[in-house]
Amino acid sequence: MPEAGGPPFRVGQGFDTHALVAGRPLVLGGVTVPFALGLAGHSDADVLTHAVTDAVLGAAGLGDLGGHFPASDQRWAGVASTIFLRRAVELAAGEGWAVGNVDATVCCDRPRLAGHLAAMTASLAAALEVAPGQVRVAPKAAEGLGFTGRGEGIAALAVCLLHRAG
Repeated sequence: MPEAGGPPFRVGQGFDTHALVAGRPLVLGGVTVPFALGLAGHSDADVLTHAVTDAVLGAAGLGDLGGHFPASDQRWAGVASTIFLRRAVELAAGEGWAVGNVDATVCCDRPRLAGHLAAMTASLAAALEVAPGQVRVAPKAAEGLGFTGRGEGIAALAVCLLHRAG
């Protein structure tokens, strides 16, 4: 539970990155995005959902994604990352916190994500148990710079505000 007399809000940030590879679907924010490449990883490698999950866990003071869902545990092989996010929200609620809002950024030059943002927002909002208006997903291009600009991988960043539940 939040400390008596402690702050009524907590903020967490999350970051994740995965390499793009052939032979896997591209899942971002719980949505399969049509693209020739997917993200390498133990689960579905959804960098956006991973970053949001870490932001929730961080705000609640509950460690990180790897501590709760280690890649060494075969139970998580190929699992949808929205399961991780739902569990993080449950853990935060168990500590007396509720999600206020999430702001997330996906960094890649390709594929273009504008046509998928509403679906990603809805998917994340459902997992977070909030209204879609409490979630923002923004795509940002790297203008050809770095691994995201060269199309070698995708990165995501997220910030989550938690407030006392009740």
